[in-house]
Amino acid sequence: MVFIDRLLVTLVHLRTQLPHAALAALCGVGRSTVTRAIGEIRPLLAARGFAVPGRPGLRLRTLADVFAYAKAEDVELRIDGMETQVRRRKAHRPGRRAFVSGKRKQNTIKTTTISDAQGRTLFSGADRPGRMHDQTAMRTGGGIAEQLRLHPRVKAEADDGHRGLANEFPDPISAPPKKPKGLGEDDAPITERYGWREMKRRQSSARIVVEHANAEMRQWRQLQRYTGRRETYAETGHHAVSPRSAQIRGCRTA
Repeated sequence: MVFIDRLLVTLVHLRTQLPHAALAALCGVGRSTVTRAIGEIRPLLAARGFAVPGRPGLRLRTLADVFAYAKAEDVELRIDGMETQVRRRKAHRPGRRAFVSGKRKQNTIKTTTISDAQGRTLFSGADRPGRMHDQTAMRTGGGIAEQLRLHPRVKAEADDGHRGLANEFPDPISAPPKKPKGLGEDDAPITERYGWREMKRRQSSARIVVEHANAEMRQWRQLQRYTGRRETYAETGHHAVSPRSAQIRGCRTA
């Protein structure tokens, strides 16, 4: 298969999750040829990074790149997490419970998503097992907490799962306001109740664009429920989102 055919086969498999055998029948080649083509193209797409609005030659590949770009261009970030269901590990295998999400009660892999104020994806990565809390991921492995120490002027909006991060970095990180004690009681002042609801609504309205970015990623079948090996999920997720980011921005593809 020529390069363009291998690229198209890889994108079709990612978008529709058609089996390799079905793609091979459509292309008139053997199944092993399709499998080899996807294995060769997938890391190339994953390494392309994320396109930047108005900067066709610039690609963001790491959290450090994202925060450096946000600092240089004065971009306010939106941070969120995305969970994708994966196959359950076989019984009596070590680490079988590491991927069980406390929220979804399923085997999942969590991914950190960062977008700008217009909902354009700047980063999707920092993958970790579903059992790991978002707050733990932010503080370990050179995560967002480390980048905030290096770039304290970068502003970001986050959800309730990052409240601890907002407590540690109150100036750059904005999280939904915590409900004051006694506010749920019937005799609580109505002005305080509506004031808290309005602050929460405004913060949610500013952060909702990153939820829309996650929804766009879900258009790819492999990110709805990943049936491949969990070891290759990060590579698969990156090479799904990277072409999507370039398409949204109208950038030239390499």
